[in-house]
Amino acid sequence: MSFWKWGFVILVLMSVSDADSVSDQKKDLVTNLPGQNFNVDFAQYAGYVTVNEENGRVLFYWLTEATQDPASKPLVLWLNGGPGCSSVAFGMGEEVGPFHVNADGKSVYLNPYSWNTVANLLFHDSPVGVGYSYSNTSSDIKSNGDKRTAEDSLQFLLNWLEKFPQYKGRDFYITGESYAGHYAPQLSQAIVRYNKANPGSPINLKGYMVGNALTDDYSDHVGLFQFMWSAGMISDQTYKKLNALCDKESFIHPSRECDEITDIANQEMGNIDPYSIFTPPCSASGVAKRLLRRWHKVGHIGQSYDPCTEQHSTIYFNLPEVQAALHVYQSNTSRKWETCSGVVGAYWQDSPISVLDVYQELIAAGLRIWVFSGDTDAVIPVTSTRYSIDALNLTTISPWHAWYEDGQVGGWTQKYEGLNFVTFRGAGHEVPLHKPKQALTLIKSFMAGTSMPTSQQVIETKTSASQVAGF
Repeated sequence: MSFWKWGFVILVLMSVSDADSVSDQKKDLVTNLPGQNFNVDFAQYAGYVTVNEENGRVLFYWLTEATQDPASKPLVLWLNGGPGCSSVAFGMGEEVGPFHVNADGKSVYLNPYSWNTVANLLFHDSPVGVGYSYSNTSSDIKSNGDKRTAEDSLQFLLNWLEKFPQYKGRDFYITGESYAGHYAPQLSQAIVRYNKANPGSPINLKGYMVGNALTDDYSDHVGLFQFMWSAGMISDQTYKKLNALCDKESFIHPSRECDEITDIANQEMGNIDPYSIFTPPCSASGVAKRLLRRWHKVGHIGQSYDPCTEQHSTIYFNLPEVQAALHVYQSNTSRKWETCSGVVGAYWQDSPISVLDVYQELIAAGLRIWVFSGDTDAVIPVTSTRYSIDALNLTTISPWHAWYEDGQVGGWTQKYEGLNFVTFRGAGHEVPLHKPKQALTLIKSFMAGTSMPTSQQVIETKTSASQVAGF
């Protein structure tokens, strides 16, 4: 066959492939959500991507394209943790997504600080058994773990990009919170290694960012004890015993003595919401249930911060009309949709005690890495994150200083060689829920690779605005 004929065949095949992609996208187009009594200026898609044909493992996704010029904007993936919690429930329903669920549980409102105002925003429920994601092999739900979650998420991205080829090679960032402190670096590691072995990979990973993240078990717990004592929630005596009886070995092999003193600490804390220690809980029963958890399990099985928003999401995402609008697999609707799957968390197979080694590998690979922390969270507090970062022994480039939003201190930040750390003043476990405007500033700064705004920048901005106004 002559060269021009081969070229014609290739062009035809490419056209068929592109047509198939367009067709797949159209099937997943979400035209309107139930209770969405307003128009939006962006396209959105929801549906499924198969990650394992043999077992029938399928992950649910929801893409909300950027509000302006999506073709020029990067792609940002948001992950929630647990393990076992839905990114649709928390990331979309009450944090960084454009649609937040109203108190009636039957309608949504537009979030003006949505991250899709600056990026194409992708959510996916992972692993199988979480949210709308499922497997045709029932044993899969009880055999999830860190390793398979990273593998399936990598496969998800590769297959999703075949469905949405316009995002191939686009700047790509991974973000998330809590147990995504494992998910985000582990998926980033899987991508970096895949790209090294497969030149021309469609995944153009630039970096990852995690908040109030489970990172290193020992640092997380030592920091937790210190935070609770410094916040006045536990006694001096209990604090001393926690440090003495809950040593590094007790987190690998839990001891009766450590369990007993953590029970005492729980009693001393009282009936508060540890995910946000200065805000009232939605219900006493929900908080009491969470406080009874052993601390050596903290961050591994747990719901995200909930004043009441979680209850609204539970109602909304169980509505048949909502599931129909999102193209949820109808044969799978007999299983009630949950914000967090207790089964997935209870049967979790593998979870390393630290991901600091992954950080070191990815810092060396040149990824942009940011870590942020709400400073009123008593689950994975700011002290824990600081201990984990200190353990990396990084060189400081820019020392600790305040950053500003609207002329007020938004938090504090420090820049290291290979990592940026940002705290949020007055935010709990879910920073974008407590501080949505400041969180939007965070994602803008992260993607731009710039520092958080300083007081001088605020003054300069105000001066410039005054000059323009003629004052």
